[in-house]
Amino acid sequence: MHGNAKVFILMAAMTALVMVLGWMLGGQGGAVVALLLAGGMNVFSWWNSDKMVLRQQGAVELSPQQGGDLYAMTAELARRADLPMPKLYLLPTEQPNAFATGRNPENAAVAVTQGLVRSLSRDEIAGVIAHELAHIKHRDTLTVTVTATMAGAIAMMGNMMLFTGGRDDRGGGLGAILAMIFAPMAAMMVQMAISRAREFEADATGAQICGQPRALASALAKISQLAGRTLNIPAEKNPAAASMFIVNPLGGLRMDRLFATHPATEDRIARLVAMEGRPAMAERASPIPRSGGRRDDGPWGRG
Repeated sequence: MHGNAKVFILMAAMTALVMVLGWMLGGQGGAVVALLLAGGMNVFSWWNSDKMVLRQQGAVELSPQQGGDLYAMTAELARRADLPMPKLYLLPTEQPNAFATGRNPENAAVAVTQGLVRSLSRDEIAGVIAHELAHIKHRDTLTVTVTATMAGAIAMMGNMMLFTGGRDDRGGGLGAILAMIFAPMAAMMVQMAISRAREFEADATGAQICGQPRALASALAKISQLAGRTLNIPAEKNPAAASMFIVNPLGGLRMDRLFATHPATEDRIARLVAMEGRPAMAERASPIPRSGGRRDDGPWGRG
């Protein structure tokens, strides 16, 4: 609950920031219009964000036959998580990574990269998929969508203040300049803080789903190491989606810790290793059955 409470507080702060900027632009009416605008953008994103991000990343949907053992593994993990089977997608990039999207568990998707299935072991891939299913179970995909949309609305209003200067009786020219500069920055930092909070929660729940916290920890270590050396062109072209991935997919120049979209990998690994040996882990540690097909039935990593 602590993580959920933190997310609620941060989202409330972002909503308040939207209304303050609206007030500076147009008084009480401007605050109401700004809130309605942000709400309308959220509704649009709620219905369309999953399709947009999958299209941007060049994702290809996998059928049960194409996915082979990978599809069977995902179905078994979804069963353990008490979730409907999400759509499964393959991303055509050699950077090992993955993300989940969708407005609710009934309309969710998990996307993994070619590099992930080629670079990680079977247990590590299971840990990654379990992490993404945890995001779906927590409805983090909706939270990320809402915060990203509101951050975009705040940035847009900040740009409007550049041309209008705001109302002279509501902060003056200096107030408008400060709001224009710092409001989008504050919104981005709130967005990143929410993303970081949700990653710790998804790691913990993902470890419970797959029953092997050390496998997920090993996967995070490999992905973090390899992602920094492999360019993910679709992600670089659409950096707003970086917070959705299990590890930041962007190049090293964007990895400033102040604006990091994810917690430090070392911290995530330490928490996962500390979970190992708990009774709940032992209950979940039964192996995930294979589909019975050959390794070349679909994309797969080293097992």
